[in-house]
Amino acid sequence: MSDQKSEQKYRVIQWATGVVGSAALKHFIRNPAIDLVGVLVFNPDKVGKDAGDLVGLPATGVLATDDQEAIIAAEADCVFFSPLNMVDTTLDTVCRLLESGKNVVSPAGPFLPNRWFPNETARIEAACAKGGSSFHGCGVHPGFAGDILPLTLVRLCDRIDTIEVTEIIDKVRSPMIYTNVAGFGMDPAELLANPKRSPETYKYFYASMNMLAQGLGKAIDEVTVQFEVATAKRDIVHEFGEVKAGTVGGQHYEWTGWCEGAPLIIYRFYWQLGEDIEPRWEVGEDCYRVRIIGDPGLEVKLMGAEAADGRRPFLGLPWTGLVGATAVQAVCDAAPGVVSHLDLGIVQPKGMVRRPVAG
Repeated sequence: MSDQKSEQKYRVIQWATGVVGSAALKHFIRNPAIDLVGVLVFNPDKVGKDAGDLVGLPATGVLATDDQEAIIAAEADCVFFSPLNMVDTTLDTVCRLLESGKNVVSPAGPFLPNRWFPNETARIEAACAKGGSSFHGCGVHPGFAGDILPLTLVRLCDRIDTIEVTEIIDKVRSPMIYTNVAGFGMDPAELLANPKRSPETYKYFYASMNMLAQGLGKAIDEVTVQFEVATAKRDIVHEFGEVKAGTVGGQHYEWTGWCEGAPLIIYRFYWQLGEDIEPRWEVGEDCYRVRIIGDPGLEVKLMGAEAADGRRPFLGLPWTGLVGATAVQAVCDAAPGVVSHLDLGIVQPKGMVRRPVAG
């Protein structure tokens, strides 16, 4: 890479400032290779505030706005698009940003290329062609933990039988605002009959699963789905409410990608409210765990650093922001169109080696 390229600054807009967006916004403000040029917010209380004030950093001179048209019209190299909820109009907005010539990195999806979303793929590809821009859907899972990490680890193996990627979250230890929305506290039979996380959810993770298979020279033939719940043995209080004894206190999702009649990739999710549940899944601390069954087999756990209480926090949401934010430079430099991790290769973000600052 030339000196001119390494010194290039990338003009970035942050779209939405929830937990994921705030992690990215901090990175953009601190990174000397990034020039923050806009912040879009949805909370009226944030409008007019300096971007630095929104995340506890010194003032930047960039004021938050809720004017989407002004953001779409603004000059920038990339938009980090992280709305809290995906709605019907979201794809329209993504396409308008791409058509305006701005690259888009989005932890909100859609996650492409993906056989289940042909219409979305076609629309985004057309918008990229019109604007000469690139689109990258990213996240920690779907994303890093389910594709880049295991695809890197397989290089330590001679033969691969099955790859298991497990997400483990204790939602008492690591509170999340959607705990109630996910069905905790419901009658177990009712949730099993009508899961809050649709049986079709695996389709949003399919791009990661298929990319991993593709990296191994294979393809996923079908995906099977399993769902089970655990009940609370006592009343369990968590940050966003209380779960009564006998109601749902734990959830286990499992999606298996089959290849040539055998399970090649398994994504497992264990969400639970503490340890007073039945059955109690013996899955350990909050983490992403990759197990490769093969020769030789191996296991790797991706988890936060140990906190003051000796336990490790679950960092899935801030990691989601950072894995996308650190890809911005590579996406800006990529050829127009939908770009996956395979297209980006080994991302080499600049501006990350620097002295720590407050915040």
